[in-house]
Amino acid sequence: MVGMPESPTAFTREQGRALVRAVFAIFFVNGVMMGAWGGSLPGLRERVGTDAGGIGAVLLVTGASAIVSMQIGGRVSDRITPRLPSLVSGVAMAAAVGLLAFVPNYVALVLAGALIGASNGTMDVAMNALGIDAEKASGIPAMSRFHAFFSLGGFVGAVIVVAFARLQDDADPRSALIVIAVAALLALAALLARTPKAPHDDAGAQETDEADVSASTKATGIPPQAWLLGVMALFFGFTEGTAIDWASIHVTDVAKVDAGTGAAGLVAVSATMVAIRLVGDALVRRYGRVAVVRFGAPVAVAGFAVTVVASSLPVILAGWLLVGLGVGMIAPQIYAIAGHIGGGRVLAIVTGFGYTAFLAGPGVIGYLSSHFDIQRAMLLPLVAGLLLTALTFTPALRDPQDERVGA
Repeated sequence: MVGMPESPTAFTREQGRALVRAVFAIFFVNGVMMGAWGGSLPGLRERVGTDAGGIGAVLLVTGASAIVSMQIGGRVSDRITPRLPSLVSGVAMAAAVGLLAFVPNYVALVLAGALIGASNGTMDVAMNALGIDAEKASGIPAMSRFHAFFSLGGFVGAVIVVAFARLQDDADPRSALIVIAVAALLALAALLARTPKAPHDDAGAQETDEADVSASTKATGIPPQAWLLGVMALFFGFTEGTAIDWASIHVTDVAKVDAGTGAAGLVAVSATMVAIRLVGDALVRRYGRVAVVRFGAPVAVAGFAVTVVASSLPVILAGWLLVGLGVGMIAPQIYAIAGHIGGGRVLAIVTGFGYTAFLAGPGVIGYLSSHFDIQRAMLLPLVAGLLLTALTFTPALRDPQDERVGA
């Protein structure tokens, strides 16, 4: 059975578990704020008088600022430990969510989107790095459940925005954004006091024999495996972004159903992603991270294969269930391996690759859909999944946690 190494002697097991609980809360708060951001875009679009293209430009600015800040967040997390960057960037993000409530025009929306992206990029890398510290300190695999709590938070944030819109009979998200911003600030203030200071390896240093350190690692501080993980992140980012943004439209168009029924596509993806992430850590304890990724990638491929050939609603939804099940296994484990081999700096590289593909992939699918059709466009994430599956079997893909346990 594959497990986790013993906790550092400087940190008790109970303190480690307290840190795990705090990281669950941080991921959840981040998810709520991201859900509020996504859920409020239709109302904000109406308020500032822009169209889908204008919102697309806002999202590009948001993504670009996130990618830049991820690199900064990784270095800062390695230098001063990820606890403070996680919480301080969270406070900045909560402030940005609050500002969204009052944006008067399109330029202000772009600037608020840039602040959302910058603060979320730093928080994303830092909280994943803090999750690595929590795993080490507690001796408990938890990365899958951390990501499940993010997904649950995103659902809660979006539901709050929708609920306020229904209660007020007004699409403007101002009240919901204010409530979420204040609640997030209060939660983060409480977490600042309650999140233990975990032992942290300087610059992500690992217990690696000097003879195993390559010349490139010595020169750059970045192990070669980071680039393999980055390429894998490109592929799973593309498949996950496609699933999140296009599942509902695919179901609507291919099964020839109304938009409300088509939304079941996204529900299928989201539900299975959360479900597998809630049990993913148990799978890691039993089989190891690499084995979980090797299983998840072909499951996602099978799901995309169904979306390419199926035309009936039940079969298409079954395909999207498989996609959610597969992609839900992959990202938490790749990020965990990245953090364990190289700390925040490597996490920043890998998340940057994944985030770029997550943002760009849906745009590519949109282009292909407009020139061919959406069903044939799903061939591209199918190919991406096949390439990802092949990479999972390269000897260079190793989890140092598995190796230490087996040593």
